[in-house]
Amino acid sequence: MLSWLAEQRISEAIARGEFNHLPGNGRPLQLDDLSGVPEDLRMAYKLMKNAGYVPEEISLQNECVQLRDLIEACTNDAEKKELKKRLSEQQLRFNLLADQRGLLFNPAFRQYEEQIRRKLE
Repeated sequence: MLSWLAEQRISEAIARGEFNHLPGNGRPLQLDDLSGVPEDLRMAYKLMKNAGYVPEEISLQNECVQLRDLIEACTNDAEKKELKKRLSEQQLRFNLLADQRGLLFNPAFRQYEEQIRRKLE
């Protein structure tokens, strides 16, 4: 009954043209690839992403990837040494955070670790 009522209201709104001026009207939906996220965590991931929240461990991993790229592209030895030091510090921060939150021993993390690493590289 509730589904039918919702469908009726949506159909009426379409007939009145209430959806004609929405952002993205007439363009295909851009769906996120959540294949690397466990099925039971996808809704929480989507909510956090839509709210603009990025977990600290994800930020640290992204920064590590960027630092590795900078190190590869760097030609100045002193600058490269400084970048390697920052990378080491960020990796240490990530490992400490992961240990505190139990991420290293989480079965879901172990199961999807390789997929996560590939996506971050």
